Amino acid sequence: MLPTRGYAAKSPTSILEPFNFERREPGPRDVLIEILYCGVCHSDIHQSRDEWGGSIFPMVPGHEIVGRVVRVGSQVTRFKVGELAGVGTIMDSCRVCDSCEEGLEQYCAKHVSWTYNGTEQDQKTPTYGGYSSHIVADEHYTLKVSPKLPPANIAPLLCAGITTYSPLRHFNVGPGQKVGIVGLGGLGHMAVKLAASMGAEVTVFSTSKTKEQDARRLGAHEFVVSLDPKNFAALTNRFDFILDAVSAPHDVNAYLNLLRRDGVMTMVGVPAKPLEVQAFSLILKRRKLTGSGVGGLRETQEMLDYCAQHNVMAEIEVIPIRQVNEAFDRTLKGDVRYRFVIDMSTL
Repeated sequence: MLPTRGYAAKSPTSILEPFNFERREPGPRDVLIEILYCGVCHSDIHQSRDEWGGSIFPMVPGHEIVGRVVRVGSQVTRFKVGELAGVGTIMDSCRVCDSCEEGLEQYCAKHVSWTYNGTEQDQKTPTYGGYSSHIVADEHYTLKVSPKLPPANIAPLLCAGITTYSPLRHFNVGPGQKVGIVGLGGLGHMAVKLAASMGAEVTVFSTSKTKEQDARRLGAHEFVVSLDPKNFAALTNRFDFILDAVSAPHDVNAYLNLLRRDGVMTMVGVPAKPLEVQAFSLILKRRKLTGSGVGGLRETQEMLDYCAQHNVMAEIEVIPIRQVNEAFDRTLKGDVRYRFVIDMSTL
């Protein structure tokens, strides 16, 4: 077993604190990665505080991992020692169901082994995430990271990037389309960058007027303060696609009514309570309300390659690990633009 250092929540009410644990020895198909950077995702907060239920403690969060390969198994062909590598939200899956065979491991019909707050395929051994010194991953679930972009800025792509890229690609967002992005946070800012790079005309909806300059710098063409209902009137039936990245309670019908006939609105934010949807918001224009999770391994690699080619990366604030609890609090207050990334050399 490999002695590993990390930070963990011992219970839903405890802060994150130093935690020593063991990882398995790398097998023939495994890659051992020294973690350089790990992004702080809002879901790290939800799960470490058991806000979604079913959390496993002690919990080492973190699924936006970029590091350097320090050992490879005898059967590994895609990675060499010294190369950059990434691990996202998925560590393993059954590999044989329809979803896995189609490269959609995130929808595995049998058992997804999430990178943290999950279990291995034996459904007993807990998984520990990237707020740690090292991680061991099967090469199939390990991602190649381009040296063209700063590794710290790449880390949030492993969740925020793929969570927004996946629905944009699935619904064929591209030139000539009018796209709305609801919320300009960790997910929303990546959605703006990606949709703009794909050639769409992007409008950002935010409760904060102070974010307009940032939205335009990130690639938005228009900006709407969503607190004033009057701002919605002129936008009825305007958009082909809307990506909703808000996790707070809000009126989804107001946004559905901005879609054209056959327009699509995809939810990637996770509000704590159910949202009310009026049937006529969908029926009158044959609109679609959908949800999307993270991407599979194939699509995540495609996203990383796309971002390297188009110079798309996250806007970040790098912090030492000792400031992670403060970062959680600041994230909840919206006091980050737009993603905290932990420098794991400070562990």
